[in-house]
Amino acid sequence: MFTNKKILLIEDNPDDVELTIRAFKKNNIMNEIIVKSDGAEALDYFFGKDGIANKVKESFPILILLDLKLPRIDGIEVLRKLRKDERTKLIPVVILTSSKEPSDLLGCYRLGCNSYIRKPVDFTLFTDMVRQLGFYWLIMNEVPPL
Repeated sequence: MFTNKKILLIEDNPDDVELTIRAFKKNNIMNEIIVKSDGAEALDYFFGKDGIANKVKESFPILILLDLKLPRIDGIEVLRKLRKDERTKLIPVVILTSSKEPSDLLGCYRLGCNSYIRKPVDFTLFTDMVRQLGFYWLIMNEVPPL
């Protein structure tokens, strides 16, 4: 698979971060995974003093995996800010969460998420979900020119 394209994982639970990285490796998805552990850190990654939003577009992640229940700034607010900025609004954002709240699902789609996936609890199911996610978003999906 493409290895020069970065994936941004915004997740506060270290166990879920490790599980996600293990699932990518198990499926031979060798893309660099950048981890940010809360919403403020994620927004700073893009828009902070040394953020990538003002750098070369090729340094942007090809995919953002975003949890909703984050400390400091929640995932919905992160999504809102990413979609409001011309530089980041076209980056595919997949919500990867345990939330079963209909308001979260609807709110994320209204704000422009590309997909909403509930995290499977079982590792085998989680690994299969990551395989499918990687195949679709990193191989099949055509990313708009930034």
